[in-house]
Amino acid sequence: MLERPDAILAAIPLLSVSGLALQTTIAATGLGTGLLAAPLAPAGPVAALALVFRELLAGPVAERAADE
Repeated sequence: MLERPDAILAAIPLLSVSGLALQTTIAATGLGTGLLAAPLAPAGPVAALALVFRELLAGPVAERAADE
């Protein structure tokens, strides 16, 4: 059974490469130019960092810290 911490740990690297994968897909299919897809490259790491901060500031870790 997949628990919440396992899902979060699995989502971090997936989010990190998602921006680059999306940029590559858009460029390869010809739906957009490289110039239009360029802003998507940093989107993955930013999303992964946002997930980590959200978990630290509003997730179960923060709730446990507030209870103590």
